[in-house]
Amino acid sequence: MKKRIINAPSREVLDMIKRKMPSDSRARLQHCAVDAIGLIMVSIPDLYFYADLANKSSNVVVSEVFGSCPQHVTTLAVFGETSAVQLAIQAIEDVDSATQGF
Repeated sequence: MKKRIINAPSREVLDMIKRKMPSDSRARLQHCAVDAIGLIMVSIPDLYFYADLANKSSNVVVSEVFGSCPQHVTTLAVFGETSAVQLAIQAIEDVDSATQGF
């Protein structure tokens, strides 16, 4: 799992990511303060698992980012206030490290 957190993303970066998102996810972002963006490159099953975990652990908006990787790997974007994104990413890291080797 490769991950990055972008704090205080520039308008250009946010626009680049939005172009690769489904329209319903873009619409949800209009009602969310985007102070940070977490990006995680994961397998398809992990995408859904981690998106659900992020939503349940913190007040964030999650979306798949299309066209970023080969067919078996995709990118999960986590949007929200800085502390909320950090909490969601930490929850994902905790579960990921607890399940290594299974």
